[in-house]
Amino acid sequence: MPNNPKQNGEKIADVLKAWKDLRPAKSFANMTLDEFTAKVQPSLDARGALDTLNNQVIAVADQRDTADVESNKQVLLVVNAVKGDPAEGEDGELYEAMGYVRKSERSTGKTNKKKPAPTK
Repeated sequence: MPNNPKQNGEKIADVLKAWKDLRPAKSFANMTLDEFTAKVQPSLDARGALDTLNNQVIAVADQRDTADVESNKQVLLVVNAVKGDPAEGEDGELYEAMGYVRKSERSTGKTNKKKPAPTK
């Protein structure tokens, strides 16, 4: 059998489906279909648990993303209040500690671009 969990799950499902659909009453390897199903059930259960957990991760990530929209609005309100506070301002240490660049440390953005050399 493959050493890949996805391929393992597919192989188990393929064998179960083929056996159930085509030879449900026949025994193989001294096992009935029900006995085989019982032996592979831990793999099926683990895959089901992983599917559930993956769905929960997706749901919680969606909740986080939705909550972040409002949280980012609140962060912006606080940062703008800090910038507008006469005792703090855009050049204060609190503003910098919040992850922003102090106004005095910003580059001006002005560049002295050279004119292109005339083409001959």
